Amino acid sequence: MYIEEGFKGKHDAWRYILGFIAVFFVWQIIGAIPLGAALFSRSLESGNMPMDIEGMSRMLGSNLFLFLMLITFAIGLLGLYLVVKFLHKQSWLSLTTARSKIDWKRIFFAFITWTFVSALFIIIDVQLAPEDYVFNFDLIPFLTLALIAVILIPLQTSFEEYFMRGYLMQGLGTLTGKRWIPLLATSLFFGLLHIFNPEVEKMGMGIMVFYIGTGLFLGILTLMDDGLELALGFHAANNLTAAILVTADWTAFQTHSLFRDISEPELGWDVLIPVLVIYPLLLIFFSFRYDWKNWKDRLTGPVQVPQNDTNLLNDDRTDEPTTS
Repeated sequence: MYIEEGFKGKHDAWRYILGFIAVFFVWQIIGAIPLGAALFSRSLESGNMPMDIEGMSRMLGSNLFLFLMLITFAIGLLGLYLVVKFLHKQSWLSLTTARSKIDWKRIFFAFITWTFVSALFIIIDVQLAPEDYVFNFDLIPFLTLALIAVILIPLQTSFEEYFMRGYLMQGLGTLTGKRWIPLLATSLFFGLLHIFNPEVEKMGMGIMVFYIGTGLFLGILTLMDDGLELALGFHAANNLTAAILVTADWTAFQTHSLFRDISEPELGWDVLIPVLVIYPLLLIFFSFRYDWKNWKDRLTGPVQVPQNDTNLLNDDRTDEPTTS
């Protein structure tokens, strides 16, 4: 099973603590240097340093700001790869999946499925409430946005999945021996990482139900399917459609999207419906597609420790990265 793949590397508690700190530092400090340098340079010209996403986006231009913001995640992903390879001596394949190779068909199936569903919801909402949207299309900025989004958003979402549902899921699972602990802990942490998003400031802490619920959904996908593939595809589709199809002044993605939402956001059923209705339906859909069984054991059962494991892997053996 997926969490047990963590036993294929060195998995002492101190390695995960050190690794977490290292990845977070690379992501939030080193990764933010290009964005910080650009903002500092512009602030010298304007005499003003914005501290909110909307202000930063206006200062740099939405496409440049998006590019520099996404670069932080790409650098974080590189940092995570180095931590997994050199600190844990673990292959990238075993961090990705319990299968013998990465199942790209799963990634693309989840991507296409959620792209279709989310785009359909957006189109229906535009048709039902046209007064809430303005057509925002501008060819050159849109093409620039599309290029940035297609290249960098999958790196951003992949970092979040590999860090949350991969590194932390396996780490907490191998250390605690319980599946429900990493499932709930990574879901909560995923939600808390979004706490400074402008959506939270605009709509209140109630929207955290959506973020934590999304983290729980992605965690269930990972544990039930024995790999990150479905979560990787879903997350990339979700953020790409958000960036390219519709934006608003109060969202984390300030982009030259096709539509701009000009309505006043309110916390309501639109936050609960994905968590209580859409995500459960998707889980049922994927369960039939991939014949999932033993839900209780996969989500809450004990982690199976290999008989020859001492949590020790104290020798100098390494798992060479496996390519697929």
